[in-house]
Amino acid sequence: MQPFARPPVAVIGEAAKAAHNGAMRRVLAILFMLGLVPSGTARADQDDPRLPALFERLKTVDSDAEARLVEALIWQIWSVSADDEINALMQRGLRAMVEGDARQALAIFDEMVRRSPNFAEGWNKRATVYFLIDDFDASVGDIERTLALEPHHFGALSGLGQIYLALDREEAAIRAFEAALAIDPHLTGVKAAVESIKKKRDGDPT
Repeated sequence: MQPFARPPVAVIGEAAKAAHNGAMRRVLAILFMLGLVPSGTARADQDDPRLPALFERLKTVDSDAEARLVEALIWQIWSVSADDEINALMQRGLRAMVEGDARQALAIFDEMVRRSPNFAEGWNKRATVYFLIDDFDASVGDIERTLALEPHHFGALSGLGQIYLALDREEAAIRAFEAALAIDPHLTGVKAAVESIKKKRDGDPT
């Protein structure tokens, strides 16, 4: 799941979208120098050797705008398989999600995880569909499979927090959100969610 795939139960502010062009160019140049920018034909997945440096970069970038670019590169790597048929299924599944056809998306991602059970993003995408149709138990199961394959999946951890929030399991939600933030401190919506839950827990009316 991506952080806050749909509006969560608590009122969460959207992540800041403004990005200074100079900052974006600066971080992109750094990533190019480090050899971390994947090409359009890159073969990747959760085992890609570029990921550890990108996760480290998330902890050292100077701004949320720069972090958005690093996150995008990580998502790009996660979402690409070495198998062209799996990549075709990914595109079909994403298209079905965009079109709001959860049933079709679920069938496609079912096929993806059957064909490629070691591809973490297949499980994560199916978890997202289950979340969107309120099948939280199935979503948690797929999140667990995602995290077993990619423990640094901040999107899956964020999604787990969203599920716990929807189930009014606020302490569990905080633990999941804070685990996501330990990997990516720039998840603005996740930080806002943690602050909101803690204020509610502590009786802070603001």
